[in-house]
Amino acid sequence: MNSSDKLVETAKPMETTLVSQVGTEEPLVPMIAFDAIDLPTANECLRRWGHKMGPLARGKQSAWCHGLIVNGKVVAVTTASYLIAPVVGGGLRHLARNNTLELSRLCAERGGLCRVAIRLWREFVFPQLPFQFAISYQDADLHRGHTYRFDGWQRVGRARSGPDTRSGRPGRDKWVWLWPPQVHEVNVVSTALAKHQENP
Repeated sequence: MNSSDKLVETAKPMETTLVSQVGTEEPLVPMIAFDAIDLPTANECLRRWGHKMGPLARGKQSAWCHGLIVNGKVVAVTTASYLIAPVVGGGLRHLARNNTLELSRLCAERGGLCRVAIRLWREFVFPQLPFQFAISYQDADLHRGHTYRFDGWQRVGRARSGPDTRSGRPGRDKWVWLWPPQVHEVNVVSTALAKHQENP
């Protein structure tokens, strides 16, 4: 096992104890857990699994990192970060650093696990963080947004990033997904669509 393997497998879920039938306590390790991990572990997973944006590197900014852990092995990761810009792009100026964070990375070692990770993140991690909203940027050319759509997120805008100053990677068009969905906005859009269908 090389050093990167050791790093990825250091995230062990907390042990509890089980009292056996003969009255002795035996360690009980959950088969599956969704728990906090450190940024180096998350980044090693992102490298290994070939995330399109690569490891999360935002200067001195840290991140809230969590991993889906199965039998002691990390199989999916999420990272959440402060917004880079003061407000979210695409005209969504009401989403700012003081009330919004970014789900900056979502990745898994195989298909299907991202849906598990994002659901666990928004159900159990996000409510514990001091923010009203979460957003995530979806590359408009690389992905269709099914992971967010099927999890109930709302697509609220489109933005374009500038060139990456570190890697030189060109800017990209991005859809902005929001959690929790804004019910009022959804109703307004639904009403407008219904009127248009009645009076084309």
